[in-house]
Amino acid sequence: MRPGLYTIPAGVPFAETLARGLIKQLGAEHDPVALSAATIYLPTRRAARTLAETFARVLNGAALLPDVRPLGDIDDDELLFDPLADDLSLLPAIDPVRRRLLLAMLVQRWAERRRDADFGFAQATAMARNLARFLDEAETQQADLGKLEGLVPKSFAEHWADVRDFLILLRDEWPTLLAVEGALDPATRRNLLLARLTRRYREAKPDSPVIAAGTTGSIPATAELLGAIAELPAGAVILPALDRELDAASWNVLEPGHPQYGMKQLLMRLGADRADVQDWPGDDDNQDYNGGARITLLRETLRPAPTTDAWRALAGRGSGLIAQGLNGVGVITVAHPGEEALAIALMLREAVEEPGKTAALVTPDRGLARRVVAELARWNIAIDDSAGVPLAQTPPAVFLSLLAEAAAEEFAPALLLALFKHPFAGGERAGDFRRHARVLDKYAMRGPRPDPGLAGISKAIKSKLAERDESTLAPILKELHEWFNKEMVLLTPLADAMHTRSISLSDLAQLHRDAAEKLSGRDQLWRGDAGEAVLELIEALTGAGRDLPPITPSSYPKLFRQFAEERAIRPVYGRHPRLAILGPLEARLQHFDLVVLGGLNEGTWPQSSAADPWLSRPMRETLGLESPERAIGLAAHDFATLAAMPEIRLTRALKVDGTPTVESRWLQRLQQLTKGLKLEKKLEPTKPYSAYAMKFAVPDRAPIPAPRPEPRPPVSKRPRELPVTQIETWLRDPYAIYARYVLRLKPLDPLDAEIGPMDRGSAMHEILEAFIGEAKTGCLPEPVARLIGISEEVFARYGIPQATLAVWRPRFARAARWFVGDEQRRRPEILRSYLEIRGKLKIEAPAGDFILTGRADRIDELRGGGAAVIDYKTGNPPSDSQVGVFASQLPLEGAILERGGFEGVAPLVPAQLVYIQYSGGEQPGKTRVVKGDARRLAAETYANLARLVAEFDREETAYLPRVAPFSVDGAGDYDHLARVLEWSAAGWDGS
Repeated sequence: MRPGLYTIPAGVPFAETLARGLIKQLGAEHDPVALSAATIYLPTRRAARTLAETFARVLNGAALLPDVRPLGDIDDDELLFDPLADDLSLLPAIDPVRRRLLLAMLVQRWAERRRDADFGFAQATAMARNLARFLDEAETQQADLGKLEGLVPKSFAEHWADVRDFLILLRDEWPTLLAVEGALDPATRRNLLLARLTRRYREAKPDSPVIAAGTTGSIPATAELLGAIAELPAGAVILPALDRELDAASWNVLEPGHPQYGMKQLLMRLGADRADVQDWPGDDDNQDYNGGARITLLRETLRPAPTTDAWRALAGRGSGLIAQGLNGVGVITVAHPGEEALAIALMLREAVEEPGKTAALVTPDRGLARRVVAELARWNIAIDDSAGVPLAQTPPAVFLSLLAEAAAEEFAPALLLALFKHPFAGGERAGDFRRHARVLDKYAMRGPRPDPGLAGISKAIKSKLAERDESTLAPILKELHEWFNKEMVLLTPLADAMHTRSISLSDLAQLHRDAAEKLSGRDQLWRGDAGEAVLELIEALTGAGRDLPPITPSSYPKLFRQFAEERAIRPVYGRHPRLAILGPLEARLQHFDLVVLGGLNEGTWPQSSAADPWLSRPMRETLGLESPERAIGLAAHDFATLAAMPEIRLTRALKVDGTPTVESRWLQRLQQLTKGLKLEKKLEPTKPYSAYAMKFAVPDRAPIPAPRPEPRPPVSKRPRELPVTQIETWLRDPYAIYARYVLRLKPLDPLDAEIGPMDRGSAMHEILEAFIGEAKTGCLPEPVARLIGISEEVFARYGIPQATLAVWRPRFARAARWFVGDEQRRRPEILRSYLEIRGKLKIEAPAGDFILTGRADRIDELRGGGAAVIDYKTGNPPSDSQVGVFASQLPLEGAILERGGFEGVAPLVPAQLVYIQYSGGEQPGKTRVVKGDARRLAAETYANLARLVAEFDREETAYLPRVAPFSVDGAGDYDHLARVLEWSAAGWDGS
């Protein structure tokens, strides 16, 4: 055997075996300083921390530990070069943000050459991320970019030639840009550092122990270093989970997707064979848990496809070893990720009950990991996901994103209120700030969107103040206006910058920071890990954007969110001593008693081979780059190593987001093998965790439907006065009357509401009232022009946004011409008109008088006797069959008129009930007189109302919801309060 090459089998505690073996070799049990002479290289920082902790635990006393260094993220200090012997004149690595922005600049320049006008800077930055990965991959794998010229045969699609031309541009210009920056690509610098360390070991050949453990050597420069370490007098390379028992036929046909493919590649680079590798001398009892059988099971499960005919021979020899390897294995298939998370949480919860038992969920699915964290919280088990939380999801970054997006969207109401209601808004004055934000929401931002920008919102507040100038709200609105104008001063520089044609990224990032600090307070915003990280990002954008060409400001919010999404805030330490949630990379070289491998679906684990936006497969091969399946091979190695641990559970969901899934190829192989050997029952877990999860998720009994609410307030609390416009609501949905007039709850208008019928109706009523009032006094020389002029005055007073007026004006002009003509036609029949007059009618009832109030749009006293009661409509008026049954407004106004209830109007018989539709559409307007005897209809409607009042004067009469809704599917203002969906699937039971 060639000295210096070792392996630690899968399933064996890697860190502990490494530590115990080294302690024995160096005699560290008796010499506390013996280990300090050793240097150990591990693949990741987490692995380095784990090994240091393991040494401390195994030694159980004071000792100087080895020098443990990570290879995956090296720098000058960690490699500990000798300043007298090594040339340390390496240029620094380029800042990652600066690198992305420079690459984005190249991408955008390329898009401009192709005359792609829709290619924004944010999109270029997103593409630059993939471009940076290509550069790293090309450098890591030492690809020959000199072959780019002949990369695209004529048979290829034309767009590949465009890509090639861009990559040639990149190859030729990127080194020049780096030289100007005085920096190196990170992968280039890492390779240079590894090459210098390799040369140092080959030249110096130190006698002290040097060990490289756990790395697969997938980076050629790392493989060279491993070769140098293996040749040292006291050097050792410890390969992770090398399968020395796989038959030669299978070894010779390994493909990139196989877990041992990377081991084979590394041995070839080292000029060694499997026979040259020996076991690392650790504990002899490491496989008491049946590890040899488990490794055999995994070997057969994952063997190369061309040699799976060996399964038949396996069946002939007997399946005893495979059956033994299945001990401790369980496959759990559930319906959806929520159920999967609950089943996993139950397994981890169970592990906690066993003293000393360790357990971990390992999955690349961060969504599943977050669900498990949430499920464990029901038992007060605090556990961290090692992948951390994306910076974009932390409060400081959310606040900054809201600020940038609100400024870019001209402070649209929803974004502005989300920003002002964020906990960081207001800083030290948060209480006062939040109070003003609520007032702004309630009284100024509801309904149609104000004109764009901060000035538009200030104008909207001023308009509301003018409407309420004499009300009790006036002081509140005045204070709100003064407060908002002060806040507007803080936000205006950023708002103005966001609406320039172009601006320096550095300037925009600085303005973003200044506005955030002024709005929130510097001390609060930058506190904690998340605050420090987002400040670093802002400073990086400010510094990296220097001397770059100006960008379109609208790209900035997306650009900021991109960078924030790519950074993670990781916990400093796990909150549970025996439980962990890890990604496959973090789980390397870790060991647990129970491992749950979650999210085992194709596309999740292993992840799909992502389409390379820069190179096709033949092009990658020409440049000497590895196939995309190489990543699947690395994932397969992680899976096989983890699945060799004592107790494992393999979980997957049948559907994700409602879409059926395909089980992971490794799980498919395992099931095919066990089914062929008639061992599929062995894959069933020892406990029905999926059934347990369903028990938690679904109660034993179906929930009892909630009863329909039947509020019966005391008669003394019931309304004794209602307007005619609310009588239809009382008939259709009595609960709405209860909520509004007994509970005194009034619904708020939605944000960014379209200008609805009520808004149009209010404006039209005011316009037509003013016009008819002027027309009564004499002949108008240009009535249509005057009507349109009045509309402009009213629209301005209402603060109607310009975008809405652009639609309204032409429609109003068409309707105005029709209305003037119709008015001239009807004028000879009219003796006098009464406009917008108020009236009331007293109705005797068991509990006392009930007052019916109303405001008639118009009453025309007719020359032929009686009067026409008129209602203006901007929408469709009710049908004749509905009038009097539900649509009772006009008949009741007729009843008030006949009984002398309108101010200043003598009692008149209602001769006509008239709807004037003022729409401005294809049919600009329409006058419709309700058919039938208007006086009789008014009398019948009045009698029905009297009976309704008497019925609700009885305390046993309930205010039921949705008695006769206008539409079964339509939602009422108070349906959520009445919990309609809880007692009726259709929202109306028809009673």
